[in-house]
Amino acid sequence: MPTRTGPLLIALLSVATAVPGGAALAATPAAAQIPTDAELEAHGAVIGTVTVDNQNIFNLADPKENTRLFRLADRLHIRTRARVIRDHLLFRPGDRYRQRLLAESERLLRAEGYFYDAWIRPVRWHDNKVDIEVTTRDVWTLDPGFNFGRSGGSNATGVQLQDSNILGLGMDVQLSHTTTVDRSSSQLEVADNHAFGTWTGVNANYADLSDGRLRELTVQQPFYALDTRWAAGVYGLNDLQSDSLWDRSNVIDRFEDLHHGAQVYGALSTGLEDGWVRRWNAGVTYDAHEFAPDPMVPGGASLLPVNRSYAYPWVQFDLIQDDFLKLHNHDEIGRAEDFYIGTAASMRVGATAGALSSTGPTILFQSTASRGFSLGGSLLLLYSDFSGRVSGGQLHNGLADAVVRYFAVHGSHWLFYASGAVTKGWRLDLDDQILLGGDNGMRGYPLRYQDGTGRAQFTVEQRYFTDWYPLQLVRVGGAIFADVGRTFGQAPLGEPSLGVLKDAGFGLRLGNARSGLGNVIHVDLAFPFSADHSIRRVQFLVQTEQHF
Repeated sequence: MPTRTGPLLIALLSVATAVPGGAALAATPAAAQIPTDAELEAHGAVIGTVTVDNQNIFNLADPKENTRLFRLADRLHIRTRARVIRDHLLFRPGDRYRQRLLAESERLLRAEGYFYDAWIRPVRWHDNKVDIEVTTRDVWTLDPGFNFGRSGGSNATGVQLQDSNILGLGMDVQLSHTTTVDRSSSQLEVADNHAFGTWTGVNANYADLSDGRLRELTVQQPFYALDTRWAAGVYGLNDLQSDSLWDRSNVIDRFEDLHHGAQVYGALSTGLEDGWVRRWNAGVTYDAHEFAPDPMVPGGASLLPVNRSYAYPWVQFDLIQDDFLKLHNHDEIGRAEDFYIGTAASMRVGATAGALSSTGPTILFQSTASRGFSLGGSLLLLYSDFSGRVSGGQLHNGLADAVVRYFAVHGSHWLFYASGAVTKGWRLDLDDQILLGGDNGMRGYPLRYQDGTGRAQFTVEQRYFTDWYPLQLVRVGGAIFADVGRTFGQAPLGEPSLGVLKDAGFGLRLGNARSGLGNVIHVDLAFPFSADHSIRRVQFLVQTEQHF
């Protein structure tokens, strides 16, 4: 995604990082005065008072941070309101004490982009009551400035005014104008995951595009916690834009796509039982694509996708294991990271026929599965998905993915990372491409470089997390990497695969932990090994990513 720049103050704040390990937090009373979590739960302890301590961006008790610039930033920043923090908590005064709910509430707070971290702990024990302290640290969320990003040899630019925690209310409001390789857009988006002080989420997105428009609205009460018993929601979409088919980093065809979508659903769960969650979902979905020649392309498209329209009921079952792991210095720098390492699976099946289907009787399905393993200093994460539709006894637009991610810590500053991903398609719709290039893993090549009906790619990285903390503003890391990948099969209009693509390179990583505008800034140089004369021998990339 693009890197954000702006006035000097904003630029400094957007790359700031937080105090390691929450060193600024007030000391907890002696642990000996408070029974263990197991003892508190066994004695039926209840929660007493719940105190919220929301700390500002900078710790002015630290002489290194008590500077004129940082004091000004803290004065200008509106801290998150205490009631917004309380809305995230899964416990209230008078509830039975459950350490699991404290840990899950921490994860919910950390998942919000306007907190650096969250700590929830018992601080006092009296009369079979446990007093709880909730401590959070805010990050800078106002972004009035310019955006720039470069990947795959193409630039993305924009200007925007965004605040992901406007007035400390937890609402995200964004007004922007961006230009990418695909289109330019002027956009207004408003999102609130706790509308009216509840768990109801509202997201409205309105955009005028150089090639169309976007109107989108979602209102839902999600399964916000493992023990949530019900969920429901509605969704509507009206999207008109031109889609491009790519190969060898060039547009080889272009057409208009008018996409209408709507969905209503409801779901029930028995909650968390013996470490597992089971959820049953049911809903109705309408999904339609109408394709037409792009009026800006002389002669129209060489191939035009077939119009498709489906209105169908569906049912879904989710299985989730309660198993999370909190780590540091894996995908981010100097920030707590929550990894899911349990077993999870989901399966949705819908059916439609007659006038409600453009292809006659059709079965539509989606499925996902994931699993994690933690052994000593190593972490292995597995993920897969499979989706498509069956009509006339054949699988259409079938798409399967399998992803493996591996982390191995060796030393206090070093981490080895490897990932592999395989994608396979069956009778893909013309507008669904499987692409490989500089914008999805092959950093030494232009974006959307090769097209196929399948893809395999592998990455290895040696990551280094330094102790360098210049001017108390930036956490610095680095990486040496190598990427290998190729496409398989012959896609419509695409040229034959060039075989295996290989690249290697190195880059700088800047921890952005005091800003909600992106966590890690990447500055990379990548060198392709199997490139023809049309590809630059060095690719320069600048991006803001959520991961290292």
